[in-house]
Amino acid sequence: MKKFLFLLIFNFYSINTFAHIEHYNNLKKIEMEIFRNGEVVGYNYYFFKNEQDQTIITNQFKFKVTLVGKTLFEVEGYGEEIHISDKLISYKSKTIQNKKNKFVNLNYNPKKNKYDIEGSSYTGEASLENVVGNWWSHKILQTNSYISPISGSINEQVVTFVGKETINLYGKDYETEHFKLSSKNNQLREDERLNFDIWIEKKSSMILKVSYSYLGDWEYRLKFFE
Repeated sequence: MKKFLFLLIFNFYSINTFAHIEHYNNLKKIEMEIFRNGEVVGYNYYFFKNEQDQTIITNQFKFKVTLVGKTLFEVEGYGEEIHISDKLISYKSKTIQNKKNKFVNLNYNPKKNKYDIEGSSYTGEASLENVVGNWWSHKILQTNSYISPISGSINEQVVTFVGKETINLYGKDYETEHFKLSSKNNQLREDERLNFDIWIEKKSSMILKVSYSYLGDWEYRLKFFE
C-alpha cells in the first residue's frame, strides 16, 4: 500500500538546472487530479503561503476506489511543511489509510544539523539530504532518498532519464522531460517497491504527470496552478 502514497541515486542529467523553493514564491495553489484506469478517483491539492523568507505549503489529498459497491481502498490526509530560506524546518501530516492512522512529525534540529522524525513507521534521525516526497517539488528528482509524507519512513531511490517528450494534458501540449523513479532495493515486496514515471516541464519546473501500475493504472495529472 505504500506504493499508493508517493514516493534516487540520480544521474544529474539536466534536472540539476532547476530552481528550488524560491521558484515557487509566486505560487498560490496546485491542483492535481488522481486517475485510476482512466477515471477520476480523487485529488491532490497544494496551497502556498509566503511571508518574507518563510514558505508554508499545505497538502490535502483524498482518493477512494470501490468495486461492486465495496471499498477496495480509501485514503485521506493533510500535511503542512514550513521552509525558511530554502531550508525545510518542519513537516507534519495526518493520514487515514483504510481506517488506519498514519502520521509524521518532523523538525529540523540545529544542534545536530539533522531532522528529528517521529512517524508511524519510523522514529529517529535523518540527514538533510532527504526531502519530503511530495509531488509539488522537483527536488524529489535530486536526492538519493526521501522521507515518506505519510509515515516518516526513509526510502532509497533511483532516477533514470528516459527522454524528452511532448504530452497533452486537458487539451494543451507541453514539452517535458520524462524520468523513471524506482526503488534502490529490488528485494522489497511488490506493494512496497516504487516504479513511477514522472514528466516535468523544465521551463516551469512543474511536475505535470506521474504514473504507475499497481492494482490498476494510476495517474496524477496537473490540472491547474496559479
